Order: sequence, then C-alpha cells, then structure tokens
Amino acid sequence: MKRTALALVLSLAVLPFTASAHKAWLQPSQTVIAGTDPWITVDAAVSNDLFYFNHVALPLERVAITAPDGSKAEAQNGAIGKLRSVFDVQLQQQGTYRIAMVNNGLSANWEEEGKPKRWRGTAATFATEVPQDAKDLKVSQSVGRVETFVTNGAPNDTALKPTGEGIELVPVTHPNDLFAGEEAKFKLQIDGKPAAGLELEIVRGSTRYRNAQDEIKVTTDADGAFSVTWPEAGMYWLETTAQDDKTSLPQAKQRRLSYVATLEVLPQ
Repeated sequence: MKRTALALVLSLAVLPFTASAHKAWLQPSQTVIAGTDPWITVDAAVSNDLFYFNHVALPLERVAITAPDGSKAEAQNGAIGKLRSVFDVQLQQQGTYRIAMVNNGLSANWEEEGKPKRWRGTAATFATEVPQDAKDLKVSQSVGRVETFVTNGAPNDTALKPTGEGIELVPVTHPNDLFAGEEAKFKLQIDGKPAAGLELEIVRGSTRYRNAQDEIKVTTDADGAFSVTWPEAGMYWLETTAQDDKTSLPQAKQRRLSYVATLEVLPQ
C-alpha cells in the first residue's frame, strides 16, 4: 500500500486540477492552540471529497516538521491505514509550526524487449535501477509539497521561510490569522523567486455535502502575489501546479511542480 500511495503522490504533481481529481491533503485537528506542551493530530490522505477519507492514505516517510525556532520536530505515533494516515505533533515551543509532506522524485518509461517499462524513484537510485541503454527512455522530475500550519500561542514566521526548492507559499498575512470576510495576502515562489502567472484553485472543505465545488480561482501577479477574501469560515484547500525544464538530473527533460496547503479560516 505504501508503494501505491507514493505513486499517487508523485502523480499528483503532474496532473492539472479538475473538479473530480483526487486531492492530497494534511488536516490538523486544530491550527490555533494555546497551552503548555499541547498536542495535535494530523490526518494525511488523498480523497475525492475534501477532507473525507475515501480513497487512499498518504505515506509518512516524507513528513517534515519545522518548529517555531527553525529546528526539526518529529512526528509521533504515526500509523498508516487503508484510507488515511495519522500522526501526532507535540507543540513544545511557542510559535508557528510548518507541517509538510515533501516529494522530489523521478519517473521514467522506456521499452524493453518490445514491452513498456515504468519506474519511479530518486536520483540516487536512477543509475542502478534504470538501464543505461534503455530504448526510448523518457524521464521527468516531480517536485511537490503538501503542507499546513499550526500555531501554539503567539504566531511567528521563522518556520515560514522558504527553502528555495519548488513551489512555496510565502505568507504576507499569517496563515494562522485568517478570518471569514477578511482579505488575506500571500506570495508564491518557485526555487526562491517570484512565481508570476500561476493559477490557483481554492476550495472550502465539506464538498461531500454540496453539489458544486464553489472554487475560488486566482492568478499570481508579476511579483508572485495574490489575495483572497474568505467567504465563510472553515478548512480550505489551496492548490497550484507548474512545469519547466529546470531538472536536477540531466536525463530528465521536464520538471513538474505542485503545491497544496490546508488553511483554516475562523469566524470573526
């Protein structure tokens, strides 16, 4: 099942968003909390309906948690089920945590003895697992990030600093300071540079109980900036994709980029 889930995560970076497409997401039990050493639980899944477990679990080996001081925090009590994965995070520090699932992988296809062959893996395993003389070899790279943000006490922005790899959200409005009826501002970067002209889909959860997605569509400006006014409170799913030729492996001619965030909008 881990292989199936990982393959699906990789494929999410190459498919454009459609109303019926599977959606990967992380959903924390709460995004704003105050206390001494509190805990949260995070669900990780790919589903047809936001945020319901009706397709497949996400693997946990790619979870990366950045603590408020910029150090790494560890996921605890992880478990992988048929329809979802789950893990806990102990919020030992005051401030904002960035909880992400990061993918940087390769996919290849070629012909061998008249039959099509497919492979998924990393740059480290490419040389040993893909034949050097593979016929009609085609290789592409996928760089994707699925993330959410949780704040214990007063928010800060240390964990929000971009890594400079792939598509990343750079908050202007803090991601744990979102309220219904108010405008929030963000920026998107690709490899640390402003990402102009990226189209985003923003969808409120509970799609299972309405006939329309009611998606919000926005496009980044020349500085990679965009804004959204939240129509009502709830958990929102934000997604964008891009494609370029800036691969890290010479054999890969195409790089497919994806970004997903779960944001909680609170009532005023």
